[in-house]
Amino acid sequence: MRMFLLAASLLAATAQAAGPTHVNAVYDLYRNGQKLGQVTDTLTRSGKRYTLVSEARAIGPLSVLWPGSIRLESTGVVTKQGLRPSQFQHARSDAPNKLATARLDWKQHNIAYQYKGESWKVDGLQDGAQDQLSQIYQFMFASSLPSDYSLQVVSGRDLNDYRYARSGGAAIQTPFGKLATQQYERITQQPDQKAITVWIAPGRNNLPVQIRIRDEGVTLEQRLVQVTIKG
Repeated sequence: MRMFLLAASLLAATAQAAGPTHVNAVYDLYRNGQKLGQVTDTLTRSGKRYTLVSEARAIGPLSVLWPGSIRLESTGVVTKQGLRPSQFQHARSDAPNKLATARLDWKQHNIAYQYKGESWKVDGLQDGAQDQLSQIYQFMFASSLPSDYSLQVVSGRDLNDYRYARSGGAAIQTPFGKLATQQYERITQQPDQKAITVWIAPGRNNLPVQIRIRDEGVTLEQRLVQVTIKG
């Protein structure tokens, strides 16, 4: 019996520790096909806790139109089902008054929002919900890749239902060679909904290799140019 309990605890620890301990990924950022700047994503995990930061900054002539930087931060814990965020923040360096914060209460199943001096709560938080940033890196911590991926997504100011469908992705050329990918595309119900497509590389811990977002007539695309993965 003692050996059985020891084996069970080791298996639980292994499942809990799934996923990398550190990721640093740099993406070139394009706006309607024109290079706009770069996005740097950094994920660190210590035990059950994780911190995920994404910072986007324009470079070159377009930096006049998009000054400063946009910083997204997701913090929470790693469970057997993957990431479980406890707080999400959306910040702009050129507009500190527009800091948006969402705190996820998993016991009460609600979200507490703060934005421009106002506070409010939204009920109905469901198990498996992700935030705007963690939804992209959840693939690296999930036990398997689902063919159909439905979830709630928390942004700095609202809560939305998302559904992704998986399809075979193309081999994407990167500075370190071609990477075979799987493609996840958000199934939208209305023309004005944000369209999102993510290409992940199963051979690289399900790392997001390319991300495309279409919203209000603008297409933003991130293309991986540098990465370090540990753990």
